Amino acid sequence: MPSPPLLPHDPDSSAPSSLLPVAAYVRTSTNHQPNSLATQLASIQEYAAAHEMRVARVFMDEGKSGLDMDGRSGLQELLRTAQSGVADFRAILVLDVTRWGRFQNPDESAYYEHLCRRAGIEVIYCAEPFQNDDSPMAAMIRNLKRTMAGESSRELSNKVFAGQCRLVKLGYRQGGPPGFGLRRVMVDCNREPKAILAPGEYKSLQTNRVILTPGPPEEIALVRKIYQDFVKAGMSEADIASALNARGSCTDQGRPWTRGTVHQVLTNEKYIGNNVYNRTSSRLHQRSRRNPQDDWIRCDGAFPEIVSPSVFHEARRIINERSRRLSDSEMLGRLHTLLDRTGFLSGIVIDEQDDMPSSSSYEKRFGGLLRAYQLIGYAPERDYRFVAINRALRAWRPQVAASIATRLRQTTAWIEHDEPTGIITINGEWTISVIIARCLRTSPYRSKWKLRFDSLCHADLIVAVRMDEHNEMARDYYIFPKIDFDVWPSQLAERNAPLIDSYRFDTLQILEDLAKRTYIKEAA
Repeated sequence: MPSPPLLPHDPDSSAPSSLLPVAAYVRTSTNHQPNSLATQLASIQEYAAAHEMRVARVFMDEGKSGLDMDGRSGLQELLRTAQSGVADFRAILVLDVTRWGRFQNPDESAYYEHLCRRAGIEVIYCAEPFQNDDSPMAAMIRNLKRTMAGESSRELSNKVFAGQCRLVKLGYRQGGPPGFGLRRVMVDCNREPKAILAPGEYKSLQTNRVILTPGPPEEIALVRKIYQDFVKAGMSEADIASALNARGSCTDQGRPWTRGTVHQVLTNEKYIGNNVYNRTSSRLHQRSRRNPQDDWIRCDGAFPEIVSPSVFHEARRIINERSRRLSDSEMLGRLHTLLDRTGFLSGIVIDEQDDMPSSSSYEKRFGGLLRAYQLIGYAPERDYRFVAINRALRAWRPQVAASIATRLRQTTAWIEHDEPTGIITINGEWTISVIIARCLRTSPYRSKWKLRFDSLCHADLIVAVRMDEHNEMARDYYIFPKIDFDVWPSQLAERNAPLIDSYRFDTLQILEDLAKRTYIKEAA
């Protein structure tokens, strides 16, 4: 069904121009709500007409989650326009708090409203029971509504997850491609097959379910040959991938085989009929993480097996044995053998080997690949100037912290600088930490700055010094409070979202203003 005819900047031309100009913001969470945007806008226009307002502009986000700002170009444009100083509207009308967002941190929702109010533009919720004023009661109810909006998403997420876990234990598949040699089958409530689902197809009814079934005979035979080549013939994943590509075979995605795709076939329990779920999770737009096996949800024997369990477990034993912990001398010995065989080393070359630990294992064990190279007497030809730059910036950070402490001591504040940690305590009340954001050139015209917080995040304020393109001097500063760490990105671009760039400063004068003490008599 097509979306309603709603344009981002269509004004309400039927309203008199003497009325107060306002902007409308509307949002839907999915693309399956064709009438919701028009319904929200109609309610907003009705509210505007009753309060002597006219809708001058409309900003919308269709099919966008309210959990965060990612992908919400409508709200981002609204905030930029509101803070530009030349906005053609005096207030923002939103149907209710949930349409503004279901942010998991209610302070984030409040902050975006604060940005608008600081620019002299009020945010008004048309369908909420509280008054749009600054009274304590309205502020309390508004904050409660923000919290309830986020909590509603958490409760729904928990209910959906619990339902998915129950279905997994009953043997039903919960999303994802079936994999090479398998197919998805739609079944009814009695588990009777109805149709095989092609890629991109979904079940037609809410009561239908999906299970896995063996695919074409030629794919089944190829899966079994992969296991036989690995277990019986002793071939590596890379050799198996090369042999498959030589015979013109492709994966279920229509791509050439790689070591990784062969390894996936050899390690996934669905080939012995087991339904395993929750190996990784990323609920509520959080970062994906691997879960311990105790948290996995499983149903053994849910589907017909393609490979016998004995062959599968033998393949797993070989892989686990290959991954056993090696001593430092064994790891360095294998690295030296690889160098003799290839003539050079790199992280990619190491990761392509079946009989060696990964490059990340060398980094963790020896404190970096360069250190491991030095221990076997290898000097890479690659330009490692960035290592020297990072070393110089790490040495520069304590100097920056000391400089800030010196400047703050020139005010009326009492300053304590803990040099080992770099923490600066102001008036015994709040603390500052300094991090250095190195400039990385991604193209002749673009740069990015990576932020590494590590153990510094316990300070009340973080001062991120963004370096220039030569990493020789400070370009500008980002100063942000601990309360906003959850929404802070891991890297900065030249231009960022309004929330992020609102923390940018050309100088550190704001720290002196914050640290300066004012006598009560003088303030009076």
